[in-house]
Amino acid sequence: MNVVANPGGDTAAQPIAAPADARRRLTTTQKVAFGAIPLAVVAGLALSRGGGAPAQGAPPPATVTAAAPLVREISEWDDYSGRFEASRSVEVRPRVSGAIVGIHFQDGALVRKGQLLFSIDPRPFTAALAEARAAVQGARSDLALARADLGRATRLLDVDAVSRSDVDRLRARVQAAEATLAAADARVRSRALDVGFTQVRAPITGRVSDRRIDAGNLVGGGPGGGEATLLTTINALDPIYFTFDASEALFLKARRARENGGAASAVLIRLQDETDYRWHGRLDFTDNALDTRSGTIRLRAVVDNGRQFLTPGMFGNLRLAAGGTTTALLVPDAAVQTDQARKVVTVVEKDGSLSPHPVVTGPVLDGLRVIRSGLATTDRVVISGAQLAMPGMKVNVRSGVIRPVAVAPGAPRPTALAGEATFAGR
Repeated sequence: MNVVANPGGDTAAQPIAAPADARRRLTTTQKVAFGAIPLAVVAGLALSRGGGAPAQGAPPPATVTAAAPLVREISEWDDYSGRFEASRSVEVRPRVSGAIVGIHFQDGALVRKGQLLFSIDPRPFTAALAEARAAVQGARSDLALARADLGRATRLLDVDAVSRSDVDRLRARVQAAEATLAAADARVRSRALDVGFTQVRAPITGRVSDRRIDAGNLVGGGPGGGEATLLTTINALDPIYFTFDASEALFLKARRARENGGAASAVLIRLQDETDYRWHGRLDFTDNALDTRSGTIRLRAVVDNGRQFLTPGMFGNLRLAAGGTTTALLVPDAAVQTDQARKVVTVVEKDGSLSPHPVVTGPVLDGLRVIRSGLATTDRVVISGAQLAMPGMKVNVRSGVIRPVAVAPGAPRPTALAGEATFAGR
């Protein structure tokens, strides 16, 4: 502030106005500042809304491969696991006691019924047989004497030379002599059997095990055989049995098929190192009750084994025909997903969206899963790319074809828990 003198002698502070150019400079600066404020606000709003990056468009829909289910005529089989058993098995034990003096077979060889296997020292038994035969001769002489005495007494009775009681005693003597002779004859037959039992022969045709005792050892025998020494065992292998257990559900299914006229007795079996079911047989036995503890029932099949290749105890997989042919829908096994406790297949709807269809599955056939219900022949099943989209989303569809998967020789076959199937006419 500037101060000027008053002409009257007083001095007082009086305000002095600013120059006009200063006022003009201040006004121009303020105008520039106030004009920049709206521009800064607009720029800040643009940055806060855009995040500093340009806006992007929505992603394109996923692409999946879909195909119609494969329709084929199939013959269904139920799949089981079991083991081979000998059709007959015999433990060879001696009937008489004695010393082994000869072994007449090779361990593990095929023997025929009646073939000599072991020899027991026969000398004690031949001596007993000779003694029994001598007793027969004595009994026969006593009988001849008794009959002669009775004949003479009968003639004297006609002239009253002997009493009737004497004749009755002589007749009883004859009867006793006849009984003694019969006992002596039976003793001879028994001793002859003992002599025959000294030669232990094969009771059946089959493959013999190894010998359990060597020559020179004493063995114990007996008519019952329970305490007799075990010499070896023989298994009949042609035919051979295949035994397995079936659940109650599969047992009822097979029963229903037979009642409806289906032939459920044919079976096919493959071994662990085989890819094809090359062994043929037929079901010949079903147990008379189910096991209440496991809910299964025992069944048995008969298989021809002319070359003696199959051996008791060998493990195998069996197919039991479940009935005639039927029309089935097949999809790749990988296209069937598990949703908690149910099986689902992803299907492309008419509007291009994905929809899960609950299905009831069957066995696996050449890599394809049989669909029993829940799918139509006109449905388009997603066989590839289903993991790229969620149910309800629209997708781009690429057409595909479902074909059976060929199994290379020596490769493991895909198997199912519930059963198997083959194309009809295979």
